[in-house]
Amino acid sequence: MKAVRYSRYEGTLEDLSPEEILSLLEDFLLDSGFSDPFQRYDPDPERRPTLEDLYDALLQALLRNELVPEDWMREARFAERKEETRLYQAIQGMIRKLQEAGYLRLPGEDPLDPVQGGYRGEAGEARFELTEKASDFLGLKSLRELLGALGRNAPGLHPTPHHAPGVEKAGETKAWEWGDPLELNAPETLKRAAAKGLVNLGPEDLVIDLAEYTASMSTVVLLDCSHSMILYGEDRFTPAKRVALALAHLIRTQYPGDRVRFVLFHDTAEEIPLAKLPLAQVGPYHTNTKAGLELARTLLKKMGGEMKQIILITDGKPSAITLPSGEIYKNAWGLDPLILAETLKEATLARKEGIPIHTFMLAREPELLAFVKKLSQITRGKAYLTHPGNIGRYLLLDFLNKKVQRN
Repeated sequence: MKAVRYSRYEGTLEDLSPEEILSLLEDFLLDSGFSDPFQRYDPDPERRPTLEDLYDALLQALLRNELVPEDWMREARFAERKEETRLYQAIQGMIRKLQEAGYLRLPGEDPLDPVQGGYRGEAGEARFELTEKASDFLGLKSLRELLGALGRNAPGLHPTPHHAPGVEKAGETKAWEWGDPLELNAPETLKRAAAKGLVNLGPEDLVIDLAEYTASMSTVVLLDCSHSMILYGEDRFTPAKRVALALAHLIRTQYPGDRVRFVLFHDTAEEIPLAKLPLAQVGPYHTNTKAGLELARTLLKKMGGEMKQIILITDGKPSAITLPSGEIYKNAWGLDPLILAETLKEATLARKEGIPIHTFMLAREPELLAFVKKLSQITRGKAYLTHPGNIGRYLLLDFLNKKVQRN
């Protein structure tokens, strides 16, 4: 038998798929300002990368991965105009690929969201936007990196104590009623037919299988984007965005009946669309956890669903609230009694509405642990003590049942 030798495939830059190009840009797109010392100490929440930034990021990624041919590098090094080099043209072709694949667009290209200013930066640089498709792709990558394989569990199910007709049989049966699907239990139905005869068989003689009743889940993810998320020697906001994107992909693909929305909280709070989440930035803000919880409760009321939850990702204790006058009251030193009381009041309202609050803690200060413990006890939620560098590994602190579990 003739031997077949396999060698590594080495394509050109033109052969890179849109997904491979987007993967090269992942760190650049999710950057929260930590890598820029000026941005770290004087954060600009409105900071958005330009197309020139995108070109530079692609160039750096290609060089880092040794994907640029030597002759292209020599040509680029000595060229009078970079626009005439093969390297520049190849990178521009990659950006066009991302646009054509639906991952990238310039503001104003979406007819449902026409540009309202901000199309160009201070020096006239064209800016770009990610699409929801790009955010979903980044979510898939984050999910694989942070949480590993999903296993073989059936998708889209949140088991409840109740039974109903369905797919996962519970081993129990009931007489068919009007409105039930005809998931007939053949042996029991035939047994009744044999006893009464087909002519005398009525609807009450039809027997159906019961399955575990499953319900949809509505989730609001609260992301802390206060200054501390990039200030104290480590980037905490980028890992937080990775978790949020991973959750979004998991819910959208494995739990198709579920709904998820995202909220940034800082001095105040606002909902952020999934497509804008990767490029979200930290600002010179305090931590208004109350405003985040209040907005999350409002969104959950609109979302409906039998089951609801809030996922809170934070690195700090609450340090701000919005007063009835609209003024922002701030106190970054310790747990201010007024701020704490108002925040826990919001948690109590969530408890009354049957909404647990599950918290990912990105820091381990004693005051934060004490606050999260109280929050978890009030809402019967869970707390996950983790580290920004390895947020997929966590220490589960189940304060309600006094259990500690490592993942």
